[in-house]
Amino acid sequence: MHKPPPQPAVPAIELHDLTLGYDRHPAVHHVSLRIAPGSLLALVGPNGAGKSTLIKALAGELRPISGAMSGLAGQRIAWLPQHSELDRSFPVTVRDMVALGLWHRVGAFGRFTAEHRRLCDEALAAVGLTGFEQRSLDALSGGQLQRALFARLILQDAPAVLLDEPFAAVDNRTTSDLLALLHRWHRQGKTVIVVLHDLAQVRAHFPLTLLLARELVACGPTAEVLTDAHWGRAQRMHEAFDDEAPLCAATPDTHTHPHTHAAEAFT
Repeated sequence: MHKPPPQPAVPAIELHDLTLGYDRHPAVHHVSLRIAPGSLLALVGPNGAGKSTLIKALAGELRPISGAMSGLAGQRIAWLPQHSELDRSFPVTVRDMVALGLWHRVGAFGRFTAEHRRLCDEALAAVGLTGFEQRSLDALSGGQLQRALFARLILQDAPAVLLDEPFAAVDNRTTSDLLALLHRWHRQGKTVIVVLHDLAQVRAHFPLTLLLARELVACGPTAEVLTDAHWGRAQRMHEAFDDEAPLCAATPDTHTHPHTHAAEAFT
């Protein structure tokens, strides 16, 4: 079987004293870390720990309150939000939705050619949806919809892939198939960051983990991060936060931080 060439990696992703929130109310506080190019990293933490907030910021969907990010600006990013943010009632076929992944090739005024249609059908075949091309989104099961969304990610062919709870409410077979696709992207040199809640799944499939509890608890090799001590600290940190507290001040130097963590890529 032909092995695809490695993809050009995005630069290292660096967060410098990053604080994120909504309406200037902070949800993620003073995070500093470095994620090496080509990392396969799980983002975990208690409910309400700020995982979705952080990955939205990485995707460019949320501007920081303070601090800085580098490494993804100007890069093509494949971004998949949670199911709840998708409108399944929109009148579009599966193939047309998947074809949006070719936007970087076709553009706003480009013509959708037979070659583009072939690429769409190949992507659908890769996720096990041959024969579903003309179905509407509301006719798909949860697992089928997620497969279709991963087909769109295949066509985006971006060097950075950001996913928020991609395996929630899908069957085990679909989860297994899509995890295999994540590993394929990792072998191609893509940077893949995934919000997850299943820690057994994280231990089995993700060499790197970032544990968040509105502040950074730990980031690095999964076996070193997912310890009882770290998880207990995450629970205590999360419970100690006051949602009514005022906006906290940034540290004076946003490019150095005493608690910077580095996540190095494992192949």
